[in-house]
Amino acid sequence: MDAFAALADPIRRALLVRLAAGPTRVVDLAADHQVSRPAISKHLRLLTEAGLVDVEDRGRERHYRLDRSGLRPVHHLLEALATSPPFSEHDFDGLDLEVRRTGRDRRSRHRQQEETA
Repeated sequence: MDAFAALADPIRRALLVRLAAGPTRVVDLAADHQVSRPAISKHLRLLTEAGLVDVEDRGRERHYRLDRSGLRPVHHLLEALATSPPFSEHDFDGLDLEVRRTGRDRRSRHRQQEETA
C-alpha cells in the first residue's frame, strides 16, 4: 500500500495525527476509537506497510511512532500543487482580451452618449 491509499481512510489519518504527538501503544490508540483493537492493529499494519509508521516491540507491548519520511510523496505532491500557477498564460491572455474589449465598449458608449446629448 502506498501513502496515498493509506491516507484515504479516516481512521488511519486519525491514527497518524495521534502518532504525530509521539510514540504510543496500540492499546492507547484503540481506546481513542469506536472500533476493535484488532481493527486498529490492522490499520497500523497497513500504515507500517505504507512506510508511515514504525513499530517497536518493548516486552509484551508494541509501540508505534510516525515515520515522517513516508510522507515525502504526499509532501512533494502538495508542494507541486501549491507552487504551480493557478492560472495559465492562456487564462491571462483571455483576461487581457476581455479587459480591452470592455474598455473599447465603454469608450464607444460614452462617445454615443456625448453625440446624442
